[in-house]
Amino acid sequence: MSIRKPIIAANWKMNKTPQEGYQFARQLTAKALNLPGVQFILFPSATGLDHVHEVLKDTAIGLGGQNLHSAEEGAYTGETSAGMLKACGCQWVIIGHSERRHIFHESDDELRAKVATALNAGLKVVLCIGELLEEREAGSTREVLERQLRADLDGMDALPVDRIVIAYEPVWAIGTGVVATPEQAGEAHAQVRAILEGLFPTLNASELRVLYGGSVKSSNAASLIGIPGIDGFLIGGASLDIDEYVKIAELSQLEA
Repeated sequence: MSIRKPIIAANWKMNKTPQEGYQFARQLTAKALNLPGVQFILFPSATGLDHVHEVLKDTAIGLGGQNLHSAEEGAYTGETSAGMLKACGCQWVIIGHSERRHIFHESDDELRAKVATALNAGLKVVLCIGELLEEREAGSTREVLERQLRADLDGMDALPVDRIVIAYEPVWAIGTGVVATPEQAGEAHAQVRAILEGLFPTLNASELRVLYGGSVKSSNAASLIGIPGIDGFLIGGASLDIDEYVKIAELSQLEA
């Protein structure tokens, strides 16, 4: 298991009303008291941020947005700025989730601009990367991960890149019920860390946290968190159920 405190992040995607998010957060604050060995972060939809923040504001549980726009403000109907996220109590934001890349066709140029905007605004970033099934079958996983990391973090040397957490999410495992084997996940995480060391030679890449995401649930969390270099999870469907979410945290807790 990693010596870095595992992050157990809940990406609710387009689920939970503000009221449902509020109730979940209330339950979590009570349960989290018994789990000091993990770092919880909740990522509700934009409409639920205020409600969840009301519960979390005096706790150690983090709050983040699922996306942001790279502009500070302007005529961008339906978008959310970094300043708006911070005003709702956010410390974190997810950038580059596979659904943003492949459903909404966000380019690496867009994602790089979003990363810079988030860091400049004082937010911490969960940057998602991962390969398609055909790319894995073609043996090009490392090539894809390196291309995404280089493109999304190009020119970031002067920014506080130590506020970035990488989430390795093989696209073929997201929402499919298929999970990468511990060996596959471990290999990919080692590759990510090696790529980051090459990109930022003055940064201690061993201190950066790299999460796994893709059909994580309590039945596979223990086998994954035990792999060196896996520093926690970005959880989708399993994070919608408080008992399942907390069970994953229990299995992942860093022992004192």
